[in-house]
Amino acid sequence: MIYKLRLILDTEEDVIREIAVKQSDSLEDLHNTIVNAFGFDGTEMASFYMTDDSWNQGAEIPLFDMSENGDAVTMQHFIISDVIDAEKTKLIYVYDFLSMWSFFVELVDIIDDQKEYELPALLFTLGSIPSEAPEKEFVGEINEDNRSTPSDDVDIDFDEFDFDNFDELMN
Repeated sequence: MIYKLRLILDTEEDVIREIAVKQSDSLEDLHNTIVNAFGFDGTEMASFYMTDDSWNQGAEIPLFDMSENGDAVTMQHFIISDVIDAEKTKLIYVYDFLSMWSFFVELVDIIDDQKEYELPALLFTLGSIPSEAPEKEFVGEINEDNRSTPSDDVDIDFDEFDFDNFDELMN
């Protein structure tokens, strides 16, 4: 089967690509298809994130294993149909963690006839990629007291600390 996916770059201007991939391709194959569809060089780190219908970010599936013991699952361990199907139709994709190019990936259609496309295929292009990734604002979770951070009501007087002897404390 063929998955037709819509890739929406998270920018003010509409930047959209639609691609066709085999459902049996790995997430690493999908990563490479996205990189090619948007003209990136493919040398940066990337991750897919599971999501719900409201685009809330869930579990990460990274391109490379960055764990200390080397046993984390990566994109090569998942086929596309493991993480996206008729019931779970959305993923978030982030490319280049310094620039934070962020994409919404959505399943548009499942096609039975594989003879229709040479896969992977770029089916539709709208908009141009900006020269720089848009700024991202990360907001922390609200705690149970409805404060944005536990330190909202904490008043710290840094003059009380003896920073002259800081090196001695660290030894």
